[in-house]
Amino acid sequence: MSAPEILTFGCRLNAFESEVIRRNVVDAGLKDAVIVNTCAVTAEAERQARQAIRRARRLKPQARLIVTGCAAQIAPERFAAMAEVDLVLGNAEKLKPESYREIGPRISVGDIMALKETAAHLIDGFESRARAFIEIQQGCDHRCTFCIIPYGRGNSRSVPMGEIVRQARQLVERGFREIVLTGVDITGFGADLPGSPNLGQLCRRLLALVPDLQRLRLSSLDPSEIDDELWRLVAEEPRLLPHLHLSIQAGDDLILKRMKRRHSRVEALEACRRARARRPGIALGADLIAGFPTEDEAMFERTLRFIDEAGLHYLHIFPFSPRPGTPAARMPQLARPIVRERAARLRAAGDAALAGLLAAQIGHSAQVLVEQDGFGRSEHYAPVRFAGEAPVGSVVPMTIARAEADHLIGQNP
Repeated sequence: MSAPEILTFGCRLNAFESEVIRRNVVDAGLKDAVIVNTCAVTAEAERQARQAIRRARRLKPQARLIVTGCAAQIAPERFAAMAEVDLVLGNAEKLKPESYREIGPRISVGDIMALKETAAHLIDGFESRARAFIEIQQGCDHRCTFCIIPYGRGNSRSVPMGEIVRQARQLVERGFREIVLTGVDITGFGADLPGSPNLGQLCRRLLALVPDLQRLRLSSLDPSEIDDELWRLVAEEPRLLPHLHLSIQAGDDLILKRMKRRHSRVEALEACRRARARRPGIALGADLIAGFPTEDEAMFERTLRFIDEAGLHYLHIFPFSPRPGTPAARMPQLARPIVRERAARLRAAGDAALAGLLAAQIGHSAQVLVEQDGFGRSEHYAPVRFAGEAPVGSVVPMTIARAEADHLIGQNP
């Protein structure tokens, strides 16, 4: 019998949860199995998942094939109808060890909206075991018109601060030098907890109570929800890394309004200006959607200009994909060639912005977290290649000698 295979689509949170699944599957003794952890952000992500399911069945005809993740949570019957699939699990069920030990109904998907709490899961890192991730919350209370994810993840539920600190302490004791706080909407952290702590208070407590933690990194932030305490940490705390990724989505006010976002163009620009003022040299990333319904060329150009005006460096570009059941799916759609063309233009602008960031690092020192032989990432999350050996997970001081197209070349000083 072969070891279980887990195929993961979508976000970092899904990747984290795949490691929870892996542990549960191994503990259950389920060896000859394929688990497909799906994403529902775009129609393309679902198409790729269905394609992977069919391929997995051809390659492993005897394996137990389990489908889970956001797409399975939202439309379990769609996957259960596939002849290749043995079991469909919801997003809550996939994290329960008993789901892989018991033989039950072919579909095990509960009401994600009824959940009021989220369990904490301790994983000894992933991504070559260089950095560790802590899930601090699940779900989202917002209802952006393009987004189906709240229906796959439920409403926002936070992990208690004491449990997060306990996990961080254990991970640092096990040798991890960098921890990433992750979730669906981490700036929504704490609203459901006693006393309503915020993300900045969590980060300050974490850094104070785990003094040996060298590097703390944050996953995607809603610019309208960054609290004052977090802004103070950006300015004062060097262990909070100089890299923020913002959920911007568009640079045009009317499109932002139709997306039902909670920030304006000016407010998003102000968040970027505020970050640079508090931490000169900070690297900024952003999510942007290309070809949202009703977007004309002038609206798109405002988003394109936003990249330079905001000083963005890392871009995640999403060609708009209508998700059934969302308000944006009922809006007037753009032709797909226009969507693809605008996505390509945003990606080209992103490539140029990243090249600018990399060029600015030449001659400077960097603290590089080694992810694999000859490769790591700086505190700015810039990819760095280097000669010589260094243990995976170690932080190595380097001088940046030059920049290539999409990475830096580092040398030991």
